[in-house]
Amino acid sequence: MERFYYTYVLISEKDGNYYVGYTKDLNVRFEQHQKGEVTSTKYRLPLKLIYYEACLSQKDALKREKYLKTYYGKMHLAKRLKSYFTSRGSKQNLDDE
Repeated sequence: MERFYYTYVLISEKDGNYYVGYTKDLNVRFEQHQKGEVTSTKYRLPLKLIYYEACLSQKDALKREKYLKTYYGKMHLAKRLKSYFTSRGSKQNLDDE
């Protein structure tokens, strides 16, 4: 089986903001985030992984990460995560990233 690259979305339980990234090892990267080892999220702990996608190449994962940070990418995520937001009882939007 091939190794995948992952594009992922984290939500800060502290401030409700989002972080979109990509990695080759999702478990290790999420652990780094949780331990405060990632500069862009270390002051936003705790974090929760709310979405990820697997890609066959690093190039595809990076391209997907960049897309998910655009207006249309945020709209896509809002639709995909609609039930998550509904269950939280809030109307979060991804513009906070």
